[in-house]
Amino acid sequence: MPALRFLRHMASIPWHTRLLFGRDTQEALEQAVARARRTHRGQIRVAIEGALNPRQLWQGMSARARALQVFAALQVWDTEQNNGVLVYILLADRAVEIIADRGLRERVRTAEWSAVVELITDHFRERRFRDGGIAGIEAVSVLLARHFPRGSAVEGPAGNADADRPTLL
Repeated sequence: MPALRFLRHMASIPWHTRLLFGRDTQEALEQAVARARRTHRGQIRVAIEGALNPRQLWQGMSARARALQVFAALQVWDTEQNNGVLVYILLADRAVEIIADRGLRERVRTAEWSAVVELITDHFRERRFRDGGIAGIEAVSVLLARHFPRGSAVEGPAGNADADRPTLL
């Protein structure tokens, strides 16, 4: 376990996450997910975590592995057409991960997901967390609408409005 990574995670304070993603930013992200939901039959979830705990660090857990855990814990996979997407942000590692359910893996190229991650991280580097989150949600929504547009023959549910809210871990 690299010492610098351990120190970054241990120095992370819970209120720092709430400072960067305050109530206004959380509401803006929630509204962006709700707007996006009107254009496709998929589900977008946003999870923001300040840091991993010492046990996760000791085990060498990567941001990607943690994102997979969160994907399962939030049941993003629990959609009729397996078209859920998690946008996971791990602040201490300055990492953004996108986990897409199996209904999207065959349809969306890795390069397209990478472009969304790059879009978000470009905003975050400039400390524009609200704008980066919204841009990421909109970019994911474009990909979902391309493959699971609202108004097609198999409509499916509009989604769970409670799931629109970002999850702060």
